[in-house]
Amino acid sequence: MRLATWNVNSVKARLPRLLEWLTETKPD
Repeated sequence: MRLATWNVNSVKARLPRLLEWLTETKPD
């Protein structure tokens, strides 16, 4: 899962966006 390693800082900055993406994608 390359997204997980793709930038922890960016993840923290876009956490709301990330959660929205996770809800849309529903990864296993």
